[in-house]
Amino acid sequence: MAVRFRILACLLALAAAGCAEAPPPAPLALPLAERDTLRTVVKRTFTTGGFTLESGRILPELTLAFETYGRRAPDGRNAILVTHGFTSSHHAAGTYLPTDPVAGWWNGLIGPGKAIDTDRFFVVSSNMLGSSYGSTAPASINPATGKRWGPDFPDITLGDIVGAQKLLLDALGVRRLVLVAGPSFGGYQAFQWAVTYPDFVSGIVPVVTAPKGSGGEAAVQALLSRFAADPGWNGGWHYDRGGIGATMLALRVETLRRYGVNELLARTYPRQEDRDARLRVLARAWARQFDPNSMLVLRRASVRFDAERDFGKIRAKVLYVLSRTDRLFRPARAPGVMDKLAKAGVEARYVEIDSEFGHTASGPEWAKWAPALREFLAGLPG
Repeated sequence: MAVRFRILACLLALAAAGCAEAPPPAPLALPLAERDTLRTVVKRTFTTGGFTLESGRILPELTLAFETYGRRAPDGRNAILVTHGFTSSHHAAGTYLPTDPVAGWWNGLIGPGKAIDTDRFFVVSSNMLGSSYGSTAPASINPATGKRWGPDFPDITLGDIVGAQKLLLDALGVRRLVLVAGPSFGGYQAFQWAVTYPDFVSGIVPVVTAPKGSGGEAAVQALLSRFAADPGWNGGWHYDRGGIGATMLALRVETLRRYGVNELLARTYPRQEDRDARLRVLARAWARQFDPNSMLVLRRASVRFDAERDFGKIRAKVLYVLSRTDRLFRPARAPGVMDKLAKAGVEARYVEIDSEFGHTASGPEWAKWAPALREFLAGLPG
């Protein structure tokens, strides 16, 4: 029964991550292990001006949405940065109200006494530049024009994303990171942190991810072509044309299937038709919220990402985590990554989550790899 509750909670978290403005789902009684969590997480934002991108272009204003869990030590050296996936939000742990039915996507890992122990660490979960959950992005207003950036939003890089996070951490009084950890695109960020700020980070935990993007410009063009086929796209200026909801819904259903959500749902919904219906509910919630222009901006950044060429700069220890059934980042890549890290002189360990839940495994199957994460953290200074 506890497993069933955990699965339901995880699925509701997937829906909530994609729909900050959608009606909340019906309350769900979570098991005690899931309710032993942070109860009143506060939504916060950081804003600064004149952020220079690696391209040389300047964002007149930069805002990052973020959450924090735990307390910063006086010396600012007990911090952990948690980074999120391509189309998810930064709500990694806890609930906003004690009565909320859904906790964050890594709630099993983050909290008092958990692997990422908020009684010890000051945890910052940052939304990334370009995302659709409160940070500066294509749907934001360009102060220079008073209108949305839309398709005119400048290209960004993983270096820009972590550079913006560094400004946030500086403003919070963080002087060193014990760890950077995150799944999928969040793992890209963890690798980028290790090569961009090698003296600032003690360890990284990139999860269900890789140190180099894939797909190239063809992947960006394929996504753009799909959006352009929708009558509401309007060259990217879809905001006043009703959006491209049907296209986004279909895309999200495909994505959730590829991520392994169908297998996750099978624990609760034995019949395929029931799983299909639930997938559409989850997808519809996300499609109402996420800006397709953000998808393009972040996809461009991801295909150009390459931390592998800079492995020699890494001084942090690495815990590399993949899922046995992940179809996006298959475990077969692990030996090559570990070999390149070793040749670069990086101290690294590999852990594989034995799960049927594919790309989504690190959240619902947290108990299977939390001991490795706890052990890794214990070996880091801080």
